[in-house]
Amino acid sequence: MKLKGDELIAYLNREIVPQTLMETLHIRFVDARQQSLTASMPVDAKVHQPMGLLHGGATAALVESVGSTASHLFVDVETQEIRGIELSINHLKSVKEGMVYAKAQPIHIGKTTHLWEIIVSDEKDKIVAHAKLTNIVLKKK
Repeated sequence: MKLKGDELIAYLNREIVPQTLMETLHIRFVDARQQSLTASMPVDAKVHQPMGLLHGGATAALVESVGSTASHLFVDVETQEIRGIELSINHLKSVKEGMVYAKAQPIHIGKTTHLWEIIVSDEKDKIVAHAKLTNIVLKKK
C-alpha cells in the first residue's frame, strides 16, 4: 500500500473498520510508522468482564485487529489475504476505564508467515498486555 501517515490512518479507519468487530468495540487506528501500526480502544462497560475490568477477549480482539491489519500493509491485497493462525497474550495489568493502545511491530515478515509483537498499554504508558500474533499469507481464490 502506497499511503503513509495520516492518509493511511484515514484510509484504515474509513475502509477497514466499518461493519466489523472493530467498529463495535470502537477500535480506531491512530498511528502508522514504517515499522509499526497502533490502534486504540476505549475501556468502558462495553468491554468489561463481570468484575468491571477490561475483558481479556476484548484485548485479544484489539491485538488481532491491529496485527492482522498491519500484515495487510505488507501484502498485495489484490492477490493475497491474511489469516491469523496463532495468538498468545499475557495479561499483565487490569484496566477499569480510559483508553488502551495496541502497538504492533514485526518480528518476522516472510512470504507466507508474519509474526508480530503487540504491546497493549494504558494512557499512562503502562503495559497492560504483551502478545504475539502469527498470520499466514494466502492466495486469494
